[in-house]
Amino acid sequence: MADVQTSCSWVIPANEYRRERWRNQLGWTREIYRSPEEGEWSWRLSIAEIERDSAFSSFPGIDRELVLLSGNGLRLRFDEGEVHELEPPHGKLRFAGERAVTGELVDGPTHDFNLMWRRDEVQADLWHRPLVGPMVIFVEPGSTWAVHLLAGHARFADDSGLPGLETADTAILQAGATRLRHVIEGGGELLLVRVTPAGAQNVDD
Repeated sequence: MADVQTSCSWVIPANEYRRERWRNQLGWTREIYRSPEEGEWSWRLSIAEIERDSAFSSFPGIDRELVLLSGNGLRLRFDEGEVHELEPPHGKLRFAGERAVTGELVDGPTHDFNLMWRRDEVQADLWHRPLVGPMVIFVEPGSTWAVHLLAGHARFADDSGLPGLETADTAILQAGATRLRHVIEGGGELLLVRVTPAGAQNVDD
């Protein structure tokens, strides 16, 4: 995967995402990032392209969170009877990958941000936030943050040397043995993802 990298953090432009079939072959996804990049991943970011009503692939042992990126809505119909609708602009739902579910289009195709992680290896949190002025992100040792720009523009106002973000780009921010501090400035809105080892104690910002 091509990217622009500096130190432990880098930016992945949207045109570098890798398009591939769903596990069940019923749809397409654009993979943003997986960790580790080789072998079986412990967590993964992608964008699902849903063009028709389709059963979702089964992912035993994996939790996932889906966020509507574009389109008029996606109805998630679970086999046990629960129905949840992802409504515009950015409705979201967290659920277990073992659950049998069908995605039903409300009115036309949708694109959906898809965060998945192996629950026995890592834990993940996702937030939707406006970007108005500066935002500070502290990356603790052993953790990773992903910043996905939903709309607008952003730049890193720190000494990281990272390039700016355009709409749909993603930054991966990783810390090694020492805590990292990143400052993002701009205007728009974004998704923030934090991934930490399973069982780690997190302090919300």
